[in-house]
This record gives sequence, C-alpha cells and structure tokens, in this order.
Amino acid sequence: MTDPRFQKLATLLVEYSTRLEKGDHVLLFLSDIPEEMGVELIRACRAAGAHPHVDIRQGRIMRELMMEANEDHVTVWKEWEMARMKKVQAFIALRGSMNSSEGADVPGEAMQTYSKIMRPVQNYRVNKTRWVVLRWPTPSMAQSANMSTEAFEDFYFRVCTMDYAKMKEAMKPLQNRMQAADKVHITGPGTDLHFSIRDIDAIMCSGDRNIPDGEVFSCPVKNSVQGTIQFNTPTVYAGTRFENVYLEFDKGRITKATSSNTERLNQILDTDKGARYIGEFSLGTNPHILNPMCDILFDEKITGSFHFTPGQAYEDADNGNRSAVHWDMVCIQRPEYGGGEVFFDGELIRKDGKFVPKDLQQLNPENLR
Repeated sequence: MTDPRFQKLATLLVEYSTRLEKGDHVLLFLSDIPEEMGVELIRACRAAGAHPHVDIRQGRIMRELMMEANEDHVTVWKEWEMARMKKVQAFIALRGSMNSSEGADVPGEAMQTYSKIMRPVQNYRVNKTRWVVLRWPTPSMAQSANMSTEAFEDFYFRVCTMDYAKMKEAMKPLQNRMQAADKVHITGPGTDLHFSIRDIDAIMCSGDRNIPDGEVFSCPVKNSVQGTIQFNTPTVYAGTRFENVYLEFDKGRITKATSSNTERLNQILDTDKGARYIGEFSLGTNPHILNPMCDILFDEKITGSFHFTPGQAYEDADNGNRSAVHWDMVCIQRPEYGGGEVFFDGELIRKDGKFVPKDLQQLNPENLR
C-alpha cells in the first residue's frame, strides 16, 4: 500500500509548484527514490492532462560517470540534455541518496569541467521552464538532522506540504521592501558586510521553485560588496563538507577565503572569474526549519537565516555575474547561533532572526506555522 503522503506531495508538486496544464510536457528527474513515489508523480501529471517523461538515475552510477569526465564527453552529454530540456514546459526533480557525500572523491578538475559545460542546461531550465526540485528523505539525511528515520520522515512531509499560499501572502511586504532598498548592512559575530541591491528585483520563493521553500532573494550590485562575513553553518559543495567559511570582500570580489578546507574552498572559487563575486542574497523564512543538516534545499530556508552566494546570478534578479559555480552559504542569526542584524537603508529589518517592522512580523515563526 502506497503511503498517502506520497500522493499529497505529488499533487502539490503538480498542481501548485509547477502548475501543470493539459498538453504540457514535464520531465521527471528521479534519482534514488521509491518506485511508488515515481508512480504517484506520473499519475498526478496525467490527472492534470500533462505528458510525463522520466529520467531515472542512481548516485553511484553518476559518480562513476563523473570520475573521468572530460570536455569531449560532457559536451556531447550537454547537447542531448539541452535538446530534451527544450522540449518540455516543466521540470520536477526528486533526488535521494543513501550517501550525501557520494561525489566527494570526484577529481576537482572533472567536476569543474562538468559544471562549466553543463551550466547552460541549468540556466535554460531555471529561466525557461516551470520547475521544482527537492530531496527525498533518507537515513543519511535523518542522521545529519540528528533525528530518527521515522521522526525525520514525519518532519519532511510536514515541512514539504505546509501552507505555502499563506507563506506567499506574508512574503509580499518583504519583497516590496527589498525591491525599494538600496543599501544593505549585515552585522553579527565575524560579520560586517555592506552592499547595494538598488534596481535589482526581489523574488519570493513560496513552494514554486523548490521544496521545502521559504526565502525572498535579490542580488548585490556586483562591485558593491565590502567587508567580512563569518558563516556559522556547515556547507557541502560537490560532495565536500566545509565548516567555518570566512570571506573578505573588496569592490565585490572575494579577496580572502578560509575554512576547514581552505585549499579546496579556494580551488572552487577559482573555477572562473565569476566564482569570486556574489550572485544572490536571500533571507530564509521557513518556520519549521530551525537547524542545519548540510542539505542546502533545507538549510537555505532556515528561519532567521540569510544566505550569500558566490557565483552565478539568476536572470530574474540579475547583477550580470556569470559563473559555473552557484554556492549558497548560510548564516543563522537567531540568538542561539550568535545573533545578528539586517538593515535596509539604515532601518533595522531583522534582529536576532526576528523581523522587526510591523508589516514583516507575519513572517516570524510564531505567526507562520
């Protein structure tokens, strides 16, 4: 018997997140998830009158493909990936893996080659399709969250199927304030950061891009970032875990970067010129996600957090920065993580993880749950 939560999640992804309509073609990208969930997704697509197309992948197989990836191999790979992406109107990706570090030993040069050549496919998907991506709950994710497998599964389905329409309404005042703002100032332990978001759009993410959701993002003017930032949340990039990432900026560029693995950190930031500039600034607002678990789809939504992203900017909140890298790094500002403040044009917007202005208080956890 299929878990009834599978059907509820599939319906949310089809009807709310991607808004599938009769005649739409949708690519279902399924990696290491239960067959029953894939079946429910196909059924939900068909119930909406859409045509599902399925790509089934496995983490260990992908690791082996990546181990010796070269330019000739990945170029052909990109061509057929792009060809099919241009045939669909929507994209739904569910990724599960028993080992979140499956790609940790893929050579850096191979990973960089893959990222650079494949970036146009991701750009097309992000900018030209209705898309949503999410993880699938696994024992390794439960372990990262310091929870039992059963408790984590309950948490997962609760947070993934929350009332995103209510969240969207609460986000509108924050979006308006970000669209009108010029100067942003962020303070906290090890952090004193200044930048401008003038004339760059602000985008609400309320269940229509990835699940779980809960952020409003913009982007710094490329050369405006000055100061320092100390991240207090572990981060995983290309299968490698980093802790205590510290960045210094001058005229928008990362001039110093240290972490628990400083050499690998700088190798990634040297992927191309754009990797040392910032492509996104975002405030996290999901009331159910409180602590990091080294999964960016969860961690970047932590209530009371913000993330700052070396690399590629999104076209709908664009500062012109282009890179094969897009690395969301998260800093939590609730009191138990050291606190901190966010100012827009000198006005205190959030203090110690709580929104201060009256029109933003509906985004505080006690009002959004």
